[in-house]
Amino acid sequence: MPLRDKPYLLEIMKVEQPGERRTRALHRNNWFEKVMALVILMNLILVLFDLTYIPLRDLYLRKLPEVPAFYDGVKAIEPQRDTQQYLDTVDRLERQLANSGLSDPQVEILLESLTNQSVGLIDENAFAIASKVGTLEKIKNRMREHLNQDGAKQAFQVFWSRDYLSEVGWPQALTFFDQDIRPLMATNYFRPIGETGQFVDYFWQIDRFFVGLFGLEFLIRTFYLSRRHSGTSWMDAMLWRWYDLFLLLPVWRWLRVIPATIRLYQAGLLNLERAQALVSRWLAENIAGEVSELVVVRTISLTQQSIKQGGLLRWLLRPKSYVEVNNTNEVAAIAARLCQLSVYKVYPQIQPDLEALLRHTIAQMLNQSPIYRGLQNIPGVGHIPTDLAGQLATHLSQAIHDGLTNSLEDAEAARIFRHLSAQFSQTLRTELQDKQTLQEIQLLLSDLLEELKLTYLRRSSEEDVDQTLAEVYQLRTSAEHDASLEAPQP
Repeated sequence: MPLRDKPYLLEIMKVEQPGERRTRALHRNNWFEKVMALVILMNLILVLFDLTYIPLRDLYLRKLPEVPAFYDGVKAIEPQRDTQQYLDTVDRLERQLANSGLSDPQVEILLESLTNQSVGLIDENAFAIASKVGTLEKIKNRMREHLNQDGAKQAFQVFWSRDYLSEVGWPQALTFFDQDIRPLMATNYFRPIGETGQFVDYFWQIDRFFVGLFGLEFLIRTFYLSRRHSGTSWMDAMLWRWYDLFLLLPVWRWLRVIPATIRLYQAGLLNLERAQALVSRWLAENIAGEVSELVVVRTISLTQQSIKQGGLLRWLLRPKSYVEVNNTNEVAAIAARLCQLSVYKVYPQIQPDLEALLRHTIAQMLNQSPIYRGLQNIPGVGHIPTDLAGQLATHLSQAIHDGLTNSLEDAEAARIFRHLSAQFSQTLRTELQDKQTLQEIQLLLSDLLEELKLTYLRRSSEEDVDQTLAEVYQLRTSAEHDASLEAPQP
């Protein structure tokens, strides 16, 4: 199917220059386009927030605790049972110490419970499901350093002992825990796993409203494009707006950055001219040179392969085996055209030099003749041979030109010339069939192409791409300036 019948392909393949004005002024000024672009941008921001929420949750807990309080439910995040129980026990201990001090028997029970829970947190690795093993290691390291102990379990046992709290003072000890240990434990959480093997996530319940809106708009646009352009199928109309399909994907939502960027650009809310110029420059610097080298080297290599397989010589020996496109013998036509140019255009320009060469040659021949040397000694007669040589050279060069001209204009001479050309071609083909001659010519041609290939690669590596790009930019600027001067004034 012709490319003109696939308008969406033309839209995809279209490349606009950095300074080229778009023809979608109506879309830019359309409020609906602007509103939809802003809705897509808002959805993209929400998607990016959702994708980065888990990695940044600890930061939100420290700086904006209201955010986790609201959004943990969307990600199905719950307090981790063991760490939450641990922190609740510490709170009970603080209240008990504040009410009755270290001598209360209930304090001893709570300290023993915290010691056992500390060992359980370490042995059961309660931070694993939230992928916070590093947080647990940080807690263990801080306790070891604070208590100057080699093991984390021993450090917790010492910390939650009546003797240690009495020695350092329980307010100072619990202040250390609240400032250095509690924030780390508070970051731990539990997140259930669904039947798909992935964590439960309710973001789709928020995103479905946006996807529904985008899907409805996509169907309306598809219907409009299929009706506006006759002969365009629904599939072609969908592919025309291929980038909007990323808005409908329930996975890989980060790809929505593509339609968001394009729609903002089309609505006139984002200027990408500079970015497009930079991308074009980057592609030219990193790809154009390699592609050019690949094309040239590949072309030369294919020519070498054809020569080694005898394709070129088969064409010379059996030209009728190849497809004719215009019923014309191109080689004969080129030869005839070159003969005409040589006779009518080139020869008149070189005729004075040819006459000088003939005059010099005839004079040299006469100088070798004893009769000519004898005539030079006779008064009044010595200049005759020199004049004769000049006239002979002039007549000879003119005769050659007249003969060539007559041979081209005379029908009989043209027939003889064609017969001569055919005989020459036939004889050359016959002689080229010699196996040794064929191998020698093929080897020489292959070596010549190899030298051309290596020379091109060396020169290509020595060229400055930046200088070439600067030259292209200068020429483009000059052309745009000339076009603006030639444009009719309104």
